[in-house]
Amino acid sequence: MMELPFLEGREKRFWFRSRKRSEFSVEGPLTPKKVKEISRFKGEPGWMTRFRLKGFEFFRGISLPDFGPDLSGIDFENMIYYSKPADKARSWDEVPRDIRRTFEKLGMSEAEMRLLSGVELQYDSEIVFERARKELEKLGVIYMSMDDAVKEHPGIVRRYLGKLVRPDNNKFSALNTAVWSGGTFIYVPPGVRVPFPLHTYFRINLEGFGQFERTLIVVGEGSEVTYVEGCTAPLYSRATLHASVVEAVALPDSRLKYVTLQNWSKNVYNLVTMKALAQRGAFVQGISGNFGSKVTMRYPSIYLAGERARGESMSVTISSKGQEMDLGARIVHSAPETSSRTVSKTISLDGGVSTFRGLLRILRGSGFSRAGISCDSLLSGDSRANSVPVIDVKEKTAELSHEAKVGEIDMDKLFYLMSRGVSESKAMGMLIFGFVRDFVEELPLEYALELQKLIEMDMGGGV
Repeated sequence: MMELPFLEGREKRFWFRSRKRSEFSVEGPLTPKKVKEISRFKGEPGWMTRFRLKGFEFFRGISLPDFGPDLSGIDFENMIYYSKPADKARSWDEVPRDIRRTFEKLGMSEAEMRLLSGVELQYDSEIVFERARKELEKLGVIYMSMDDAVKEHPGIVRRYLGKLVRPDNNKFSALNTAVWSGGTFIYVPPGVRVPFPLHTYFRINLEGFGQFERTLIVVGEGSEVTYVEGCTAPLYSRATLHASVVEAVALPDSRLKYVTLQNWSKNVYNLVTMKALAQRGAFVQGISGNFGSKVTMRYPSIYLAGERARGESMSVTISSKGQEMDLGARIVHSAPETSSRTVSKTISLDGGVSTFRGLLRILRGSGFSRAGISCDSLLSGDSRANSVPVIDVKEKTAELSHEAKVGEIDMDKLFYLMSRGVSESKAMGMLIFGFVRDFVEELPLEYALELQKLIEMDMGGGV
């Protein structure tokens, strides 16, 4: 199995940066004129320009969240909101040399990409390379950048875009609506099972940059797909913003598995708005490994809107000195016999702060629904772990379980391993992997191995 390139983690070679490259860029402060410039440069239809301007108006009027981490370090006035590094290449050789070298340093060579069924590479604001197997075309699967989808499949895009994540959902969804660029569009026709995962890799290169990709996934009735995304950025003194929006619709009896493995540098504010809708008999599973960033706020939402729909949110998070990870899940049951499971494992080391912020609602009319929540925290040193669950059950026939555990790393076990010649970082990694092992064992093999590697890399540079 190919190792995912963004798992190269905390080695020094990870923190490189490429020279500034931009054919066209837009810098703050943001104005309606600049929003129009982005849309005009992209050659978008009028309805998209109006959609962007609507988002800008909400962005100006909505305040920063009144809960969670401090976001005052985000400099909206001087941010780079859009930067086009190069035209999308038709072959790997056509990718500009410095951009190509960036992905090669991350482990993404042309030879390795041949092993992938479908892959997109985003560099700053734009997809610079994409490759998809011919099998996808034969199956009728549409897999392309969101920018291309707006022009080539406007009917599907307009039907779903902004319906789950409204422009006024929060300040960052509004900002994304105004200046979004890049991201992935996936449409799977009814009755199609995509036999291999689709991948997208996001790279931020510029200092003081904001990356605002937009992802839209529609899984047809009785279909199945797995999507994997990974994220990296170099370390700068100025703050960098990643504010993505993801909308996913699982039509009746379909299956969607959404995997996120993020390894941002410690100057990145990672603020993600993700919502998924599961119709009758559909199954939506979200799996995330959260390592890196200065601040992460991420609460993926799953709406179980059809009878027997199922949803799962599973996450592993590590925070260390200078990091605050505020994550959780929001699951809403609004139909009978629906079921959900939320599993969260947080590890706080050397002054790191981890918060689980979960919301579970079982509405009236959701008879005989079932839900389970499990949030476990592991601490070391002067660290903190918080749990903020909100549970609202309106249906008497519903079944609910909730458990939470907090514990410290066993220093006796750490000393024992080190006395047997195991390095401190390796021993810490072994103990942490033991803590999340029951979680990892429930993942598909390929993702379990990648999460294990990411934990080892994080310990190698953070202990």
